[in-house]
Amino acid sequence: MTELKTKIEAFNDYLKAEGMVAGGEHGAVSYNGKTVCYMHIEDGTEFPAPWTIWTEGDYSSEHKDFPLSEREKELALLCVNTCGDCGCECAPGSKQVLFGKEFDNVCVGAVMAFYKPEDEALELVKKLIGIRKLG
Repeated sequence: MTELKTKIEAFNDYLKAEGMVAGGEHGAVSYNGKTVCYMHIEDGTEFPAPWTIWTEGDYSSEHKDFPLSEREKELALLCVNTCGDCGCECAPGSKQVLFGKEFDNVCVGAVMAFYKPEDEALELVKKLIGIRKLG
């Protein structure tokens, strides 16, 4: 099994352990009926393949139950997902404040995109999903 497949399986195990259900419409992952992120897994090599996780939620302020380090905020801001007019009718995106920094044209439905996330990014994704579960 490849390293990537091992990471994907471990992440899926994490989702299940946290009471989340993967495999919804457009790759939605839900918790208590609310979408917490989207996940795309495919054998291709071009974005969004082979694995991308899109988080959604309000990241305009700190969340005391899920504090983020400056490094985590920096990593998250590198993954801001700008609107690509994908057909979800949010074009041209929206102006959003994410961890104190303002961005234009942010995708309304998927605020951040983590493409082939490594360990550090996966831990951040888990925190961002945790924030979404609270909201």
